[in-house]
Amino acid sequence: MPGRLVAVVGPSGAGKDTLIAAAQAARPGLHVARRVITRPEEAGGEPFEGVTPAEFARRKAAGAFALDWEAHGLCYGIPASIDAALAQGRDVVFNGSRAMLGTAWEHYPGLSVIHVTASAPVLAERLAARGRESRQDIARRLARASYEIPYGIPIRVVQNDGPLAQAVAAFLAALQPDRG
Repeated sequence: MPGRLVAVVGPSGAGKDTLIAAAQAARPGLHVARRVITRPEEAGGEPFEGVTPAEFARRKAAGAFALDWEAHGLCYGIPASIDAALAQGRDVVFNGSRAMLGTAWEHYPGLSVIHVTASAPVLAERLAARGRESRQDIARRLARASYEIPYGIPIRVVQNDGPLAQAVAAFLAALQPDRG
């Protein structure tokens, strides 16, 4: 039986990577796809592979990505290796973008989506603590936080502005397959 593909989306600062890491610790068989981003790895934050725009374009042309998109002036790619993990029956989770969900749904019709979110004050505090964005950048990210999920794709929402243990429990519950 093939594995399930789960896109984790939500505004910057919602805690997507924190919840993904907690889920991987709780479910060691879970395959977490490491994104490739045209951002220097020294920028920190999430675990990702930083590449130059030229290297990203080369990989994209070679078919190295199952999914790719552009956001915030950067290119993002999910390695094509997720297909092998899915074929092995492993569940695969990736940190995605709400704007690319339509394309992801077309390529992976069984896609599950978990939308991690938090209140605007919590998002602003977390973004400021990262130290990567200016106040104007933070304001722009907060303005995009209410972006709707396209195509009416069914989603599960995890609110992450309370205790971390509560959000982790909700995230792990959202990862469970539908019993229908």
